[in-house]
Amino acid sequence: MNKQAITATVFVILLAIIAIAGSRFFVSVPAGHVAVASLFGDVRDEPYTEGLHIPVNPLYEFTFYDVREKELKETAGVPSQDQLTTTVDVSIKFRINGVDAPRMLQETGTFEDAVRVQIQPKLRSVVREQGKSIVRAEDFFLQETQERLQADIFSSMSEYLEPRGITCLDILIRDINLPPFITRAIEKKKEREQEVEQQKAELERFRTEQQQIIAEAQANREAAELEAEQRKVLADAQAYEITKLNEAISQNPAYVQLQALEALKAISKDASSKIYFLNGDSPAPLPLMNMGDPLTK
Repeated sequence: MNKQAITATVFVILLAIIAIAGSRFFVSVPAGHVAVASLFGDVRDEPYTEGLHIPVNPLYEFTFYDVREKELKETAGVPSQDQLTTTVDVSIKFRINGVDAPRMLQETGTFEDAVRVQIQPKLRSVVREQGKSIVRAEDFFLQETQERLQADIFSSMSEYLEPRGITCLDILIRDINLPPFITRAIEKKKEREQEVEQQKAELERFRTEQQQIIAEAQANREAAELEAEQRKVLADAQAYEITKLNEAISQNPAYVQLQALEALKAISKDASSKIYFLNGDSPAPLPLMNMGDPLTK
């Protein structure tokens, strides 16, 4: 190796040493994080917030904590007072308190350690403990039961986590799985309820049809009564007309022949009409004129 190559190698090594050493004099904290500095195991009390910090002790070791909102999902078997175990899927939303990060590093460890040591086991324990207040396993499906369960879990978790530098933001019950035989019983109950509702609907439909039939029959009866009344009125009118006609005939015997003359007049106005003389020697040779008493009587 010649002298020029040796010089270049030494120069590169010096640049690498300067870059490495220079990077120790500043720290860049990502958005939504805090950094906790420690020197030979001694944790600094004040965390470094997000952004660039210059200068810093090059001997510091930094531990980063994500202080953004997080969600942890957990599943726990919850026994109720009827000695049945229901599987409950629950979620906890939480956030690390940045100001408490140094104490968390001393007492618990990293962010992952805090989740594994402080949140997960406590959440399982609280869910199981709160489930003991449920009388029957199927009560887990009641809305008031779920609301009360969420409120009690939230209260217990907040009380436990707040002193440890973690803020509980919300508790959500995602799913509830009852023991299989209870699930089957509930499904059968729902099927029976649906059958009852169908029967009620069918009964209501039948009742509606019967009411329509009754209404139609009533309308037909009323129509028949009205038609009968109209026929009666018409018959009375016709009977009255006949009566008056009989009275007129009885009072005037020549009335029929007068009507016959009126009929002959109407017939004579029609060009297609023909008059046949029945008997030329008869005193009433025209048709119809032989009816009733003679006009000359």
